[in-house]
Amino acid sequence: MLLCIPALTAARSIDLNGSLEFEDTSTSLSGMLRQLISGIRGQSVTLRELMDAVGEQGLLVICAIASLPFLLPVSIPGVSTVFGAAIILISLAITANRLPWLPKRILDRQLDTGKLVPALEKGANIVSRLDRFLKPRLSGLTTGRMVNRLNGLAITAAGVLLMFPLGLVPFSNTLPGIAILMLSTGMMQRDGLVVLGGYLFNVITVVYFGVLAYAAFSAGQGIASLFA
Repeated sequence: MLLCIPALTAARSIDLNGSLEFEDTSTSLSGMLRQLISGIRGQSVTLRELMDAVGEQGLLVICAIASLPFLLPVSIPGVSTVFGAAIILISLAITANRLPWLPKRILDRQLDTGKLVPALEKGANIVSRLDRFLKPRLSGLTTGRMVNRLNGLAITAAGVLLMFPLGLVPFSNTLPGIAILMLSTGMMQRDGLVVLGGYLFNVITVVYFGVLAYAAFSAGQGIASLFA
């Protein structure tokens, strides 16, 4: 079964190696989900067809969702390693204009549309409430392959920062989590201002980690001097 979604699949193709050409779009996330829903036909659909249809935005949705557990001041230890690795793999795929590698048996597995469509409809209704706060602006920060690749690398950098073993340190996961959420949603909605905020939180995270490292070094020096 093939998805019939002209608005989403135009000028976008997938080959056996997982190559995917991303195109710029100003379609809202909820609108993208509804177009996807309206294009689903038959009793089943494969993950390969869904990923081919949603393309770049679908990968960004995964990044945004994966960042949500880290918006609390202190995250659960160990979670940042798993989610951070997933975000890094997906963001590198976005940077390279390729689908993330997945086993063929998973990509070609048939999914029951009777269960999938209601879940997508529920997600579209929730996301529509967020769309009102996002709008296309500062298009220079969200338009073009090179810019999107730079933004993808920024998400990768935030994922690396997220994986630092500092989960019990307040805000050590929150700051890169916010950066990932802002970068991914900003790219989805072509909101350059939100993307810029994501870069800012990456910088804030680096500065914060630098302060923590300096404080730890100074404390170590102080303890060493006592024993000396």
